[in-house]
Amino acid sequence: MVVIRLSRGGAKKRPFFNIVVADSKERRDGRFIERVGFYNPMAAGAEQPLRVSLDRVTHWAGVGAQLSPTVARLVDQAKKAA
Repeated sequence: MVVIRLSRGGAKKRPFFNIVVADSKERRDGRFIERVGFYNPMAAGAEQPLRVSLDRVTHWAGVGAQLSPTVARLVDQAKKAA
């Protein structure tokens, strides 16, 4: 099954998450099919906290990819902001 989920990056105590399309059997930070955005919970000032390619997310959801609960919440936030 293909899932759209968060992949953690960044440093210790400074998380940064990529929103990726991946096979559900792969590790959280392992191989992925496509990167469709990012989420930076530590964004400050003029930094962008969230960027999602909504057209790619709808494409992958249309072909059967499942969104994780957190990614679904972030996509809803991005839709409201756009």
